[in-house]
Order: sequence, then C-alpha cells, then structure tokens
Amino acid sequence: MGTIKLMHAKLHQVRVTEANRHYVGSITIDQELLEKVGILPLEEVEIVNIENGNRWNTYVLPGKAGKGEICPNGGGALLCEVGDVLIIWANKHCDRAEVMREGHQARVLLADKNNQVKEVFYQTLTPNGGTLEYNGYETANGKQLTNSPVMVRVINC
Repeated sequence: MGTIKLMHAKLHQVRVTEANRHYVGSITIDQELLEKVGILPLEEVEIVNIENGNRWNTYVLPGKAGKGEICPNGGGALLCEVGDVLIIWANKHCDRAEVMREGHQARVLLADKNNQVKEVFYQTLTPNGGTLEYNGYETANGKQLTNSPVMVRVINC
C-alpha cells in the first residue's frame, strides 16, 4: 500500500508578532503552543499566510512559553508582516495500511488574536470496515463539536 503523508498538528489563525529577516532561517513559535499540538523543536512545518497567500516550509525553534510569539526568520520574514494571520501545520509519514486498520488523529489549536489558546480539538480518521470515518471537530473527551462525521470511501490501490 505504501506510505502517505498526513497532517498531525496544526496551529490555526496565529498572528505574526515579529519578522526577523536577519536570523538564519526557521520560525520561532511560543513553546506552549508547540506543546499543545505536539510539534517538536527542529520539526519541519508548512506555513501559509492567509493575508497574501504566501507559502513556505521551514523548521521550528521554540520561543518563551505563554508569550504568544510567532516570528518567521530569514527568508520567511520577507513573506509576511507583523499582524498577518498564518496557518502552520506539521505532517508525518504513515503506512497507509496501518491508517486503514488503526486510524489517525491530528491535533488542531485555534488561537485568539493574541496567540493564546482559544480551543484545541482533533481531526480524526476512524476505521469502519473498508472505509474511514472522518470527524473534523472532536474534543479530547470524544465529544463532537459540529456536524456529523463524514464517511470517506478509501480505494486501496
């Protein structure tokens, strides 16, 4: 079946607090935000600036916990301005057959305008026979926040 890449962690609607183009690459992110979704220091992340559509990949450096810091460094600093809203996510490689058997869970953090935790929820794929059940908004205790799950038919190629 092979390996597939799935999102495992996302910081949604975080705001740029600083942009430092004179630092060697990376993005500095509040350590507390990283811990809430499970992104590790030095882990590669993908970033999209929803103000202008710019996209880039880089690695993460931890910032001081609780400060709300989101600081693109190096070339990434040229792709945004202070106050821009970003979506930052990390992927992991998974065995497709294992996902079909055991499912997958991604943790998502929705930030407020000060980059503090507004809400943390899960996006899940749950095996159900030959299909996967997708639930886009599930809390840590399994409570669904919105809508009913969508059944996704997966064709094994």
